Amino acid sequence: MPFWQTSTGTGNGNATSSSTTTTTSSSSTSSSSMSSNNSNGNNGCQQNQSNQLGETRSSLYYSTNAMSFVTKSLLPTRRRLRLDPPNKLFFPYEPGKQVRSAIGIKNTSKSHVAFKFQTTAPKSCYMRPPGAILAPGESLIATVFKFVEPPENNERLFDQKSRVKFKIMSLKVKGEMEYVPEMFDEQKDQVAVEQILRVVFLDPECPSPALEKLKRQLAEAEAELEARKKPPEDAGPRVVGEGLVIDEWKERRERYLARQQVEVDSV
Repeated sequence: MPFWQTSTGTGNGNATSSSTTTTTSSSSTSSSSMSSNNSNGNNGCQQNQSNQLGETRSSLYYSTNAMSFVTKSLLPTRRRLRLDPPNKLFFPYEPGKQVRSAIGIKNTSKSHVAFKFQTTAPKSCYMRPPGAILAPGESLIATVFKFVEPPENNERLFDQKSRVKFKIMSLKVKGEMEYVPEMFDEQKDQVAVEQILRVVFLDPECPSPALEKLKRQLAEAEAELEARKKPPEDAGPRVVGEGLVIDEWKERRERYLARQQVEVDSV
């Protein structure tokens, strides 16, 4: 066989082996690269899934909190007091004079409740009483005094719009105690705003159900005030008992003096 064929064959054989080795090496490298890529891809997918899951949980948490906050804000505030009228203060319209309004306040809770009035015009308005403590089921009628400013530019009655507002606040207290306004400052977190009262003027010359009701409430408030002013009356049996004791003591003393006089006379 010619030498060139042998060398060629050997060369082809080496080339083939080399090619095969190179191909195998390339295949191994490709496989490793693919494995590495697949591993990195899987890790990346898992990390992305984990991040997405975390974001989903976070969004669900904030969504739940937001819904809870919205739900609480939409729910009506639980009232401790019932007001009559519920959201207005009616005043007779008498310009240049001090007029009165009245509002019934009842404790509808199962505990003692303190209430307090506030107004945006403390110089021209005041309340009687400005605050008190009510037992469960107890009620009273508060009187509100207001000075009515004269109209400007000859405005009519129904054109008058008072910017004065009143606010009633409540505070749950433990049992019977003396009312002091400072308790509302000391327990600010427990104070609840019961209602914002709007001022409504009534024509005193025009009869209306609201005006008649106001007159009745003012009369009841005056009666309650007079009843509170009266000193407590002494109980009948105790007075009678004291009287009997005093009378008996007088009788004994008189008998004793009579006996002494008899003894002196006999001597």
